[in-house]
Amino acid sequence: MPTKTGKKKKTHKKHRPNTGRLRIGDNWNAITIIALSQINPLKAIAEFVENSIDAGAGNITIIRGKERGEPYLKVIDDGNGIPLNNEGIPDFKYVATHICDSIKKRLKKEGIQGIQGEFGIGLLSFWTVGERMTLSSSGADEKAYLMEMIKNKPGYTITQRRVLFAHPGTELVIRPLLPGIRQLNGEKIQNYLASELRDRIRKSGVRIKIKDRYLRKELDVQPRQFTGRLLHDFDILETEKGEIYLELYLNTYSPDNTISLFRSGTRVLPSIMELDSFNGEPWNSGYLQGMIDVPFLQLTPGTRGGVIRDYSFLVFCKSVETIKEDLSKIVELEKRAEEEEASKNILKSVQKALREAFLALPPEDYDWFDIHTLIKKPGRNRPERSIFSEDEETQETQGLSPEKEYGEAEASKLREFYEYSGPLYKAIISPATSIVKVNTHRNFRCIPRDRNKRTVENNIEISWEITEGLGALSSTQNEIVTFTAPEEPGLTVLHATVTQGDIICTAESVITITESLIEKDKQDGTDHSKGLPGYTFLRAPGELWRSKYDEKNNLIIINNGHNDYIFSSQKRSRKLKYICRLFAKELVLNNFPGYDSNELLERMIELSLYTEEHLK
Repeated sequence: MPTKTGKKKKTHKKHRPNTGRLRIGDNWNAITIIALSQINPLKAIAEFVENSIDAGAGNITIIRGKERGEPYLKVIDDGNGIPLNNEGIPDFKYVATHICDSIKKRLKKEGIQGIQGEFGIGLLSFWTVGERMTLSSSGADEKAYLMEMIKNKPGYTITQRRVLFAHPGTELVIRPLLPGIRQLNGEKIQNYLASELRDRIRKSGVRIKIKDRYLRKELDVQPRQFTGRLLHDFDILETEKGEIYLELYLNTYSPDNTISLFRSGTRVLPSIMELDSFNGEPWNSGYLQGMIDVPFLQLTPGTRGGVIRDYSFLVFCKSVETIKEDLSKIVELEKRAEEEEASKNILKSVQKALREAFLALPPEDYDWFDIHTLIKKPGRNRPERSIFSEDEETQETQGLSPEKEYGEAEASKLREFYEYSGPLYKAIISPATSIVKVNTHRNFRCIPRDRNKRTVENNIEISWEITEGLGALSSTQNEIVTFTAPEEPGLTVLHATVTQGDIICTAESVITITESLIEKDKQDGTDHSKGLPGYTFLRAPGELWRSKYDEKNNLIIINNGHNDYIFSSQKRSRKLKYICRLFAKELVLNNFPGYDSNELLERMIELSLYTEEHLK
């Protein structure tokens, strides 16, 4: 339209958005990407087995062997086989030309339950297993038909298979296997399928057998059994998307304890901690194992080992969050019970090791814990006993006496079996090291022992001699001898030979003769006869002290907030040694008051050496 000036008025056209639909630019390139997206050959084998289960198989046989120099893998089942086309022939053409459009997806829409696959890409995972795949199935005419696919080639061939009798179900053969997986033996396949298809095997009742012709073994795949105490209060969670099934077990601590994520009976993730939402307590505590089955999760099609973080995943996370607090309380109670039991066992081990060490060390030097004196007060029908003279056999009999429970004859046999010592196994001299002042005396004892550390007394002969240095012995044949130190300082080595028939054992003791000894102050009014102490914990993170001795309660207080304790707790053996060294430190500090730091360190090294030898 012209304006007053005679110029045409410009009209603006509305810009419409340029829209369209996505499409595959290179079909073969897309197929290649899909085929190589499955990176786990074991997962691929599980896909083949699941196809057989979906086809209603009651028996599946996996064969690993070699034929004409080519390693192969077979999966044979007795299921329904490949669905037939209108001509009554297995519809291999549909399978090969409808990638990403699975027949199973159509069957699911028709209401058929218990089918796992839906992407139509399972067969393509043979690319991660071998070079060539053949799949055979029977037609309505009871003849066998075969489809062949070759890795990295877009074509497929369908032929009639020349066999005398057509087998029911399907037979899948992959050959030759890729070089990198030829060591994938039957046991590895068995263990993987037992976990991966645990609930699918249980629910379907299918029998899976593996024939490993390389190793000449036949293996049955049994669903993995969890260990521990089943938590019955955690079995089903109701959600808006459907039910979540839980099978959780409380177990003793182990880093191998994990909870797996399943979907409809097939494992998706070996550990739920692979999901960021579950990488914390109680899932990573090491006390829980089992499975969580979430049928409504959406999986990544290629690997089948990933979960889409959609609304269904959000519903799953929020639902499981409701039981997190209760599970954490159960785990915490188990931790406390386990720590208490571990503390009792550690205390027993440390005290036993200390007793063994004191047996080899001079009694007058280590008398603070009253180890070398009576440990039981005499009472009715209970004689006095001494650790120094009778080792550690101080346990009281509980319940009925053997005579009353078994009779005199049987009781005699029981005593002979359990109480009487066995043949000679080793010998020790107590003390094994000592410091003796010149011109003084010291008693030494040779202790013969059997394999269980019981004192051997029958048919024992003991002979003593000084193999190095000076000094004199009161006798050369007795169990206990008195050593007289020479007039000059030096080093003397005592040697004892113990004989029981044809068995001969030897032991040595090193004696340091010195001009003078540091006398311990025993006039401070301290009670040096308290027995071995126990220990307890006091959490003091950031403080430098590792342990303290509570003299009033005869307890060693250990700082379980110290970095050293936290580090030692990661391994039982390391924790045992750490607590043992704290005991040695407190023993030395309190048993040698007034000694300088050098002497205290020497004593601690001495005690630690003899104690740690007996730690178990």
